[in-house]
Amino acid sequence: MLSWFAALSNLYRSVYFSPLKAGSFVEQVKWGEDMQRWVIAFVLLAGIMSPVHADIRAEHISQLSVEYLQGEGDVSGVRLAYRPLEFHFTTLPLLGDANMYLEASTNFWQYGKPSKYQTNVALALSPVLKKQFANWYGKPVFWEFGIGVSMLTKREFAGKDLGSHFQFEDRLGLLIELDPQNKKMLAIRYMHYSNAGLSSRNPGMDFLNIAYSWRF
Repeated sequence: MLSWFAALSNLYRSVYFSPLKAGSFVEQVKWGEDMQRWVIAFVLLAGIMSPVHADIRAEHISQLSVEYLQGEGDVSGVRLAYRPLEFHFTTLPLLGDANMYLEASTNFWQYGKPSKYQTNVALALSPVLKKQFANWYGKPVFWEFGIGVSMLTKREFAGKDLGSHFQFEDRLGLLIELDPQNKKMLAIRYMHYSNAGLSSRNPGMDFLNIAYSWRF
């Protein structure tokens, strides 16, 4: 495990402190800051997901999620997600018991007035880590964190040049299980899309997300 962190530390230093061959100083600093964020997230996930002393059990769950998205200004949308598989971990480093599910989603965004809507579609795939931290009136409450990838149909949207069709999909959320069989869940999330500085243009998109999901 120490060798993992040594290698990742070297990667972090080389990524953050190496100048770009082209572009302004401001663009170089912005690229370094974005890459710093992604390398730190990768280091944390590598440490948490280290298989040392961790038992893993996979479960086929067949879970659907219907979600409403509210973005900046006149940006809104809906999100349809499917989760086919969930992994149950025990004695993870730093976390103890935790779960991770895989999610494929289609995101429909719209911007502007009803008579002149601009639309965009994002196809995404994300691994999401979740852990119970409380109970509310006997119902389990979880936090979740995930970093995935997505592909947009349009690079320009809502008055922004998003830099590329490829975007990372970040999330941080709270979930509550609504029934004793753990088949229905309600969630609220913050979601962020950006290209992590892989393009010189990287304004990103931010959303608040309310979701209802169920297993079948």
